[in-house]
Amino acid sequence: MLRRFLPIFFILISMISVQGSASIAKYLFPILGPQGMTAWRLFFSAILLVLIFKPWRKAMTKKALKYIFLYGISIGCMNLAFYNAIARIPIGIAVGIELTGPIVVAMCSSRKVLDFIWLGVAVVGLAMLLPIHQASNHLDPIGILYALLAGSGWACYILFGRKASALHGSSSVAIGSVIASCFLFPIGIWQTGSAMFSLELIPMVFVVSLLASAIPYGLDMMALPKLPAKTFSTLMSLSPVFAALSGLIVLHEQLTYYQWLAIVFIIISSMGTVLAISQPTKLKSTRSSN
Repeated sequence: MLRRFLPIFFILISMISVQGSASIAKYLFPILGPQGMTAWRLFFSAILLVLIFKPWRKAMTKKALKYIFLYGISIGCMNLAFYNAIARIPIGIAVGIELTGPIVVAMCSSRKVLDFIWLGVAVVGLAMLLPIHQASNHLDPIGILYALLAGSGWACYILFGRKASALHGSSSVAIGSVIASCFLFPIGIWQTGSAMFSLELIPMVFVVSLLASAIPYGLDMMALPKLPAKTFSTLMSLSPVFAALSGLIVLHEQLTYYQWLAIVFIIISSMGTVLAISQPTKLKSTRSSN
């Protein structure tokens, strides 16, 4: 029985690692800002992924380069938008809003009425988080906009990532991360200045990169061959819960009952979508870089 539930345990620890990294990153925002933190995190993540995948071993076609480039831009934009979002709104809410990106991608491949009902549930949850209600009017609208942009980036990440992976294999993630780092690092320096190179911060930023990339990737690779696709996707739908708990423990971010209810609506929509369209096949990792 332990062997049966061990892959699920690995995925849960993986999600805790990813969402915990976001809380630690937010803790460093007063010094590095979202731009500087994104730049350093992607820099270290790119190094780790290059060492893991060794992308120089495989020749790249022009068509593959096109999609890997778009994939890399998606990684950079998704991460930059997400960090700008959590700088303004609680992490759990940001992740809940961001989850609408993959939901929309899933909906685009389906035409059943039930699937659009699940989309409607997500829209209700999202509307509850918009600052048009008394329970949510303290949320920064710019933060919500950034979270929506992060969701759009996640959708592009999935679409371009699938194509890049089909053309060039799993090493696409390493090359894409290098591309993302190359265009974001100058932005980080421009926005952060000399604080970007504070030596006392580098070890903590490296830890964030480990928690956000290397550790969850390793756990995913151990778990995914033993998990059905719908089980993995359903578990990933719980990300906003882990994000909210991480924000509560590390940053003391408090959510109202109304906001928790909105997150639950989005989670239900995601789970419903997964269970409606998933096939009982194995998955390769489609984790967001968040």
